[in-house]
Amino acid sequence: MPRHAIRALAAALVLLPLHTGAALAQAPATGNARHVLTLLGIPVDFILFALTLLGVALFHHHTLKVALTGLAVITLYQLLFTGFAHGAGLAGLGTHLTHEWVILANLLGLLLGFALLAKHFEESRVPALLPNYLPDDWKGGFVLLIMIFVLSSFLDNIAAAMIGGTVAMTVFRGKVHIGYLAAIVAASNAGGAGSVVGDTTTTMMWIDGVSPVDVLEAYVAAGAAMVIFGIPAALQQHRYSPITKDAAAGITVDWARIGVVAAILLAAIAANVFINTSSNASVRDMSNHFPFIGAAVWLAILVCAPLRRPDWSLLPEAFKGSIFLLSLILCASMMPVEKLPGASWQTALGLGFVSAVFDNIPLTALALKQGGYDWGYLAFAVGFGGSMIWFGSSAGVALCNMFPEAKSVGLWLRHGWHVAVAYVVGFFVLLAVLGWHPDARHKAPAVKPAASAPAPEATPAPSLRP
Repeated sequence: MPRHAIRALAAALVLLPLHTGAALAQAPATGNARHVLTLLGIPVDFILFALTLLGVALFHHHTLKVALTGLAVITLYQLLFTGFAHGAGLAGLGTHLTHEWVILANLLGLLLGFALLAKHFEESRVPALLPNYLPDDWKGGFVLLIMIFVLSSFLDNIAAAMIGGTVAMTVFRGKVHIGYLAAIVAASNAGGAGSVVGDTTTTMMWIDGVSPVDVLEAYVAAGAAMVIFGIPAALQQHRYSPITKDAAAGITVDWARIGVVAAILLAAIAANVFINTSSNASVRDMSNHFPFIGAAVWLAILVCAPLRRPDWSLLPEAFKGSIFLLSLILCASMMPVEKLPGASWQTALGLGFVSAVFDNIPLTALALKQGGYDWGYLAFAVGFGGSMIWFGSSAGVALCNMFPEAKSVGLWLRHGWHVAVAYVVGFFVLLAVLGWHPDARHKAPAVKPAASAPAPEATPAPSLRP
């Protein structure tokens, strides 16, 4: 798969945010009792999903085939034996897909749209000029990681990882160390860990009523982690292939393409914010039935097409690559995520390691339902923890599609060891500085209509969930 086509694949999980997370976190409860079969106390669903992820890790040259096979096996198993969260048999599967199709459509729109965005950014010639503005020793690699960290706080992790990978490919002349690739993913995930608009999981918390200030505490851990993994990764990269300072003379930035990139990103962000912060219940309800975020991205692409023509030839390969991500997400959506221990700082620490191999959206959804977490810890754990393995986060999948040589769990753990160390150190720095202060009452009170009579005391407050 061509590098420029692949590099953008992940870009979209990022901005899928608010809406996506909310939909998964708040699938309506049903009266259907789901029969869960276990093996050695572990739900068979989890075992099948774990085997799928193991297959992705071991057969990284055939990830699409492995993901589709895993999806087929898990679906068949639940059809025949356990049923789905919304019912049994084909009817249960149909209902499940009805609840998931908007999420998947948003993702597909973002993945394809960001493939075009990445190419626009590459052809803007900004990456070719950047080496002149970075330190020419190991500190140049560290500064680039900080830039990715900052970008991720408001662009979301996939977009930040995509841009960081594009820049790294240019400034290091296509020779990017696997340890540095792991650091790019870690920087993109760390940067969004404390921002309610920087990561799918944090926007889920925001929508569910968690204060943005509580989530902001995650930056204590993320900042410490940044130093722990950033310096070793920058040194690795400098020894492997240092930054070059010989940008060709006469290069000028194509500001029109930068404008197109900005328009696409702003369209996604604006759709996210509008839908998920709207006080109009009908707007929130419509977002559960139509992929507004993906549509907004493509509207921006089409509107800007006369200004700078997109490279439409990227789409077939981008579509093929996006199926891998969508397959894993659909697998994760079918897992019985209610089988987790109660809230504690130990549980939060463990969720970070679980997030390295298991989709963090259902993990976050369950944590919100449980309550009792210190939300800054949870934001850091599920947001940053996925950096420890390449397929543990959407940013990692996206970046490894740009750099297929990194699709090896063994190499990722060997060369990106500093990411796991940074996670543990960052977590305990947060614990030492702020302590553990769980908050089970994070939901905002329901707002009563101005003219309505007081509700009876026995009537529960309506949920804020869309």
